[in-house]
Amino acid sequence: MDGHSSRRALVTGISGQDGSFLAELLLDKGYEVVGLVRGSPNDPLGSSEHLRGRIELLGGDLLEPASLRDAVAQLSPDELYHLAAPSFVPDSWRAPAQTVAAIAGATAALLEAVRDHSPNTRAFIATSGAMFGATPESPQSEATPFRPQTPYATAKLAAHQLVGQLRVHAGLFACSGILYNHESERRPEYFVPRKVAMAAAEVSLGLAHTVELGDLDAVRDWSFAGDIMHGAWLMLQQAEPDDYVLASGTGHTVRQLAETAFGHLGLDAASHIAVDESLRRPPEPTPPVGDPTRARERLGWSATLSFGQLVSRMVDADLAALRSPAAP
Repeated sequence: MDGHSSRRALVTGISGQDGSFLAELLLDKGYEVVGLVRGSPNDPLGSSEHLRGRIELLGGDLLEPASLRDAVAQLSPDELYHLAAPSFVPDSWRAPAQTVAAIAGATAALLEAVRDHSPNTRAFIATSGAMFGATPESPQSEATPFRPQTPYATAKLAAHQLVGQLRVHAGLFACSGILYNHESERRPEYFVPRKVAMAAAEVSLGLAHTVELGDLDAVRDWSFAGDIMHGAWLMLQQAEPDDYVLASGTGHTVRQLAETAFGHLGLDAASHIAVDESLRRPPEPTPPVGDPTRARERLGWSATLSFGQLVSRMVDADLAALRSPAAP
C-alpha cells in the first residue's frame, strides 16, 4: 500500500514506550497521528512528550467504553493501533476484574466501534505471548494451544479471540499481534531489563553497588520495542488480515541479561547481584519464547537490534542520563 501521506492513525497507549516508537514511525511515513490519552491533553505525555505538537490528542479511557466508541466514530481512522493496557502482570492478581475490563472490554468496545462506525479501519490489537502460559511446546507459534496462567494473560486471550471472531463474523481487517517481551530505554524501571541496565550504569559511576533480582534462571524472549512496532505496522499493510507472533525467537536468562549489561561496562555482574527471594515468581513450566517464522516469511519482518545491541543501547542511555547535568 502506497501513498501514506494522507493516512490517519489512532493510537491508544500513545504515552507509553510502544506508543512513542510507533508514533515516530508513523510520523516518518507521513501519517496524521492521533493519540488517545486518559485525562487532559495537557497532562504529561510520558515517552511521547518529545512528540507534542506533532501529534493530535484525544481524550479516552479504557474503562469507559463510550469514550472509545466516540473516538473511533469521530475520527474514522485508516488504521487503529490498540496498545494501551495494564502491562505489569503481577498487578493483574490484585485487580482481576479491572484487568479484564481494561483489556478485553476495551478491545471489544474498539472493534465494535470499528464495525459500527468505521468498517474500513484496519485494526491492530496488541496481545501477548503470556497467553500461551503452561502450553507444552517452546518456542510458541500462532498454532500453539493457549493455557494462560494469570488474569492478565486470560484477558489478553479474550482480546485475541475477539479479534479472530469479529474478523470472521463482521469481516473486519483486524490483526492480533502476539507480542513477547520488548524493551528500550523508555521502559519504566520496575521492568527487569531496565532495572538491570540502570543498575549497571549506577554501579559503573559509583552510585550503587548491587541490584536485587529474583530468579536468575528465568527465561524471556526480549526484543527491541521499535522493531516490534515496525512489525505491528507491517501487519496492517498486508492484503489480508492475520495474527502474528512478534518475538526474537531466542530466549535469554535474567543472568545473561545482567552479564550482558554489566559486561558492556567492563563489570562482573556476579559481584553486583543480590538475589531477593521475595522477587521470585512461580517457576514456569515452559520457556516463553516466540517463533516469528510467520512474521518473517509473510511480512518480511526482522529485528534491527540483537539482544546484545538492545541491552547495550539501554545501558548507554541510562549512563548518559545519569551523567547529564539535569539528572536528579
